Amino acid sequence: MAKIADIYFKVDPWKIIEEGFDPERSMVAESVFSLANEYMGVRGYFEEGCSCDSLLGSYFNGVYEFSKDVNKTAYRGIVDHTHFMVNSVDWLYTRMMLEGEQLDLKNVEFKDFKRVLDLKEGTLTREFIWNLKSGKNLKVKFLRFLNMDKTSQGFQRIEFEPINFTGNIEVVMALDFGTIHVSREKNYWNIVKKDKSEDIAAIIGETLTSNQRVFSGFKLMSNGVISKSTYESDKLIGYKVKMSLNQAEVTWVDKLVSNIVVKDSKADNEYIWNTGISAVKEQADKGLNAALSDNKLLWENIWNRFDIQIDGDAKNQQGIRFCIFQMQQTYHGQNPTNNIGAKGLTGEAYNGHAFWDTETCCLPFFLFNNLKAAKNLLEYRYSKLERAKERAKMLDCKGACYPIATLNGEEACDLWQHASLQFQPSTGVAYGIWHYARLRDDKEFLYGHGAEMLIEISRFLRSRGAFSQLTNKFGFYAVMGPDEFHMMVNNNCYTNYMAKKTFEYTLSVLEDMKKFSKIKYDELQTKVHFTDEELQDIKNCSDNMDILFDEESKLYEQHEGYFALPHIDVDSIPVEEFPLYHNWSYDRIYRSDMIKQPDVLMFMFLYNQEFSTEVKQANYECYEPRCIHESSLSPSIHSIFAAELKKHEEALDFFGFATRMDLDNYNRNTKEGLHTTSLAGAWLNIVYGFGGMRSDGEVLTFNPSIPKIWDSYSFRVVYKEAILLIKVDKEKISFRPLNGLSVEISIYDKRYMVGSEGIVLPMPEGWRG
Repeated sequence: MAKIADIYFKVDPWKIIEEGFDPERSMVAESVFSLANEYMGVRGYFEEGCSCDSLLGSYFNGVYEFSKDVNKTAYRGIVDHTHFMVNSVDWLYTRMMLEGEQLDLKNVEFKDFKRVLDLKEGTLTREFIWNLKSGKNLKVKFLRFLNMDKTSQGFQRIEFEPINFTGNIEVVMALDFGTIHVSREKNYWNIVKKDKSEDIAAIIGETLTSNQRVFSGFKLMSNGVISKSTYESDKLIGYKVKMSLNQAEVTWVDKLVSNIVVKDSKADNEYIWNTGISAVKEQADKGLNAALSDNKLLWENIWNRFDIQIDGDAKNQQGIRFCIFQMQQTYHGQNPTNNIGAKGLTGEAYNGHAFWDTETCCLPFFLFNNLKAAKNLLEYRYSKLERAKERAKMLDCKGACYPIATLNGEEACDLWQHASLQFQPSTGVAYGIWHYARLRDDKEFLYGHGAEMLIEISRFLRSRGAFSQLTNKFGFYAVMGPDEFHMMVNNNCYTNYMAKKTFEYTLSVLEDMKKFSKIKYDELQTKVHFTDEELQDIKNCSDNMDILFDEESKLYEQHEGYFALPHIDVDSIPVEEFPLYHNWSYDRIYRSDMIKQPDVLMFMFLYNQEFSTEVKQANYECYEPRCIHESSLSPSIHSIFAAELKKHEEALDFFGFATRMDLDNYNRNTKEGLHTTSLAGAWLNIVYGFGGMRSDGEVLTFNPSIPKIWDSYSFRVVYKEAILLIKVDKEKISFRPLNGLSVEISIYDKRYMVGSEGIVLPMPEGWRG
């Protein structure tokens, strides 16, 4: 593997620690120190301002802008405009002046810098000693956190402790809608209203073209304010306060902020304003300390449910907890109109868009921890069904084609080779429905929204595919699979295989509905107008799907002609050339057998139990050396296969890559935002990889293994309402339901009914690293 870690942060089981500030890594740290609560997110930028490299990022889930200048030629099927998650109000805006010096860590003297993201409590703290030119020294501490329950609430605290003087400091604390969306070098906000009343400063911003509004208001609370005056400009409002500082005493100021998103263009501005002011008052009445205590308790409950413990590997213990923490921040089912962006709420890369890996890589995290959140992700897709049908028409097809990148359901990718050639989102939605339905007996959803999506997706796939005039096999032509380093290929194996599974599942669901819920079946048939002839046609396509498999070699060919491509040694690529998209010409990337991410291995992971160990090993050993891992989902999938094939050292190496991809900046692009799929993939890596869990069979199965350097590990999954605790060490494995419910599972190919007493089994030979 050509990529190497850039180790910077201190290793700690529950904290991400930066000791000493490195301006060269400032933007990487901003991403790593991001906070979010699904509703909003904020990068770890310095609120007091800094002239070092920075991406000042404050985002709200689902708040986006349109860009109308993508493609003026507007060829049919190619999007002529896009949309993107827009950088929003800087609600942490702070400026400090002391003895004529403004605090800017690039331009002032300071020492003892330390920044800590506390994963257990959900807080970000920072402290240092500011050494003024006059010889005075001031210790400054910052605290910020977001309310995980009342998700419109954000909190900021600043503490000052003079070490060798007594005096006054001027502090500006404000709300600023003048932030620049860095990737487009533009501000996208108009100000509807800004004012102050009853010690509350507030402002309403409105996006330029999507006409979504955000109310932001705050109140200050302090133990040392001498005077306070209004501070404002065109898109900013706040207060300038003078505070008294006494030597060796702590003076503090709290900023309690309510941010309220309004997506309804018909909502009245005065109603929004009054609602927001009331929210700030309610927040202020409770205060920061009480909110912090509540938030700590909430995070304690989260960790009691989600924690993964690794004994004997401090780096990966920190890494997996960081991944779980960021996954919880990114999404926890707070709102069914939200989805999971490829960078979460941590940066502008990928424009905040949701991709196909939501259903294939992120959904399992929620299926085994939070079924409500899992269902909400699928309901989000149903809410965008009509736009998926519009997209299919743009491609001269029938049914529903889910976009490769989206926030509002429209295709937002302006690269035609992705937007028009990749159908992983559509088959991914079908897979997500299948996966959810296997784990929860939710016939109301399956026979309603689920079945309707399945029919429309199958219609699209039927109309996009075609029969070969030579072989009379059905397949897909001029497509791009998950491996985005090969475009306009014929019969990409992932695309064909997943389409076949979609066809089979759609027909199976309809057959069950016809047999067990005829009323629902008739209602659905009336609504979407499918016929017996159409279903027979879909079956014919499924039965004749062209799957490129060689019985002798046991290999699936990624697409027609793949094995004839020139070979490149991926390990020979210098680390300085990553990411390749930034350093190689586009066409150079396409002209070898190097693959970006698992393609054949991906569908073999999703339907793992349909393939023999011999087939999995042959394909792993063929494709793993050709993969450059330019996708964040790649390392975890390879690690899962390596663990299954008892390649224990490889499995651990890939796991370290996945779990610390952002912490150690493996892809040299953490500064753009965190890799959400890698965060989810690290969880998959523990549960599906070392835990050996498989969820595509009749019952949940486990084949646990343990790396050589680990003493033990444990994790939890919720299965058929039982909270199952799995512990693994070098000698034994144990399974115990924490809530007393009995559940049937398979362990090393043998069925067990696990009751309240639990079961303990010896660790078999070969499964220890």
